[in-house]
Amino acid sequence: MDKDKEMSGKEDKVTEDLVDNQESGVEANVDEKEEKPEKTPGNEANHDAEDSEEEDHEEEGVDYNNFDKAQLLKALKDIVNQQNFIKSDGLVQEIKNHYEEYYNKEKELAHKQYVADGGDEEGFEYRGADEDREFFATYQQFKDKRHEQIRELERSKEKNAQEKNEILDRLRGLVDGEETTNSIKDIKEIQEKWKKIGPVPHNQNKNLWASYNALMDRFYDNRSIYFELKELDRKKNLESKLELCEKAEALAAQEEIKEAIKSLNELHEDFKHIGPVPREEQEALWQRFKGASDAIYNKRKEYYDSQKEVFKANLDVKVKLIEKLDTFKAFKAEKIRDWNNKTKEILAIQKEWEAIGPVPRESGREINKTFWGLFKQFFQHKNQFFKELDEIRHKNKEQAEKLIADAESHLESTDWKETSNHLIQLQKDWKELGPLPEKFRDNLYGKFKKACDTFFDNRRNANKETNKAFEENLAAKEAVCEQIRESAKDKDAISPEHLETLIQQFNEIGFVPRKNMKEISSKFNEAVNAYLSHLDLEGESKDDFLFRLNLNKLQADPNSNRVLNKKEHGIRKQISDLENNITLWRNNLEFFASSKTADKLKDQFEEKIDKAEQEVDKLKKKLSIIREF
Repeated sequence: MDKDKEMSGKEDKVTEDLVDNQESGVEANVDEKEEKPEKTPGNEANHDAEDSEEEDHEEEGVDYNNFDKAQLLKALKDIVNQQNFIKSDGLVQEIKNHYEEYYNKEKELAHKQYVADGGDEEGFEYRGADEDREFFATYQQFKDKRHEQIRELERSKEKNAQEKNEILDRLRGLVDGEETTNSIKDIKEIQEKWKKIGPVPHNQNKNLWASYNALMDRFYDNRSIYFELKELDRKKNLESKLELCEKAEALAAQEEIKEAIKSLNELHEDFKHIGPVPREEQEALWQRFKGASDAIYNKRKEYYDSQKEVFKANLDVKVKLIEKLDTFKAFKAEKIRDWNNKTKEILAIQKEWEAIGPVPRESGREINKTFWGLFKQFFQHKNQFFKELDEIRHKNKEQAEKLIADAESHLESTDWKETSNHLIQLQKDWKELGPLPEKFRDNLYGKFKKACDTFFDNRRNANKETNKAFEENLAAKEAVCEQIRESAKDKDAISPEHLETLIQQFNEIGFVPRKNMKEISSKFNEAVNAYLSHLDLEGESKDDFLFRLNLNKLQADPNSNRVLNKKEHGIRKQISDLENNITLWRNNLEFFASSKTADKLKDQFEEKIDKAEQEVDKLKKKLSIIREF
């Protein structure tokens, strides 16, 4: 009885000693000679781990200052699709704050517009966009999931507390029970189970740990018969903790500070669960482990201090990019190519901006607002240009539809001569149309061509006299082909101008029977090629003449306008590709160091750039020739 009171008093005393410093789960050790708890990482380890988690969270955070509403919605959805809703609460609140800024600004603008339109201020009701409703619904979904996860965590903690109380009951049975050969084995099993159990409610944590450590001390103190085994066990614990010290000291050489902190937290967790060590080794062991930990924490502090200078340097770079972007705000142009070239430049600046990294928090919002304001201003001007261009194309589409309706109204006409002249004039008018919308161009032309072809097919089938005219046109074109071939034999009289005149005559003759179209086209091409073989043309002048000649030949094709547009588009694409390559090669030149090998490579790149620039000049000249037609 006295012994029970003595042991109970000892448990109460140890509990009182540990109640203020055992929240993190430190195992106390009271020797037979002295009731003094072993010193372990304790609250300091847990505190560092919590700090680490918080700083890791900040380090992994995203700068949402430059996110638009759609990007913020996507970021929120991504978080909702994850599992750790409690940890993500800070990020979600930051996303919500940024989104509400956009939402409030839009609401304010809508209110001003409502009042400006004569609305009553008390009657104003802002519903927002579908995107807004989706965002706030997703935010509510996150809150519901977070609350459920918190409730589930609390239920889990209560279950863990129950399991720990059961372990304490079992431990009390071992402490107060008879000595057996399996006592050490049982106590190790209890320690392992205790370690594996997760967190418990905060208000129970201190008492559970205090009871656990007090009972563990009582176990070791009461087992005098197994004292040697206890000492051996403590020596093994010492070896395990020394191994942890070595691992902690090795972390100082790890470059990735985040991974080092994570590993250190795991070592702290292992350290406090291993068990007591010989009392004479406790202080030195703890100081060694603490010193290794402090080295990592100091390294982390130095890293975050150094980031301040990095963020300031990032700010300076971003300010220079804003100055560069400021030159774009007044840009105006009349050609699509000029807008596209400028767009490439501004997108390149955007890539530089996104690659720079974070800036000091106090400057982030304002500098992002300035940059993206200039960025959006350029694209607003560009959109206005294309809007005006679309209006022109729309007007041309309306005119094309009128020409189609006019042509279709003559499908059943038998006034061959008058209608033919009218349709020919419509075809000329069609060629003079400006650009049409891309998605309607082919369909509109198909309808117009079908209307014209239907009438002329009817005319061919119903009017032999007209067919005779086609035969005469065929004979006339064959005569021109023969004239071209004969002229080619007179070396003194041949000239590019003479050939162009003959081609013009051929194009002006008119239609030939459908069955002879390919044949006469083949004869014409053969005659022109024969003439060209006798012309003394060299170099660039030859290329220009041949290109112009090819365009002249296309004039006889009823689809000439479409073919010319296709050629122009292809040439523009070639120019764009070459200019992109030139820019890339010039950028590569800046990376070559000074050496014989580098100089040789530089010469090769400069030669490629020179050839590409010459090719661009040739292609631009072809574009100017196409515009003449």
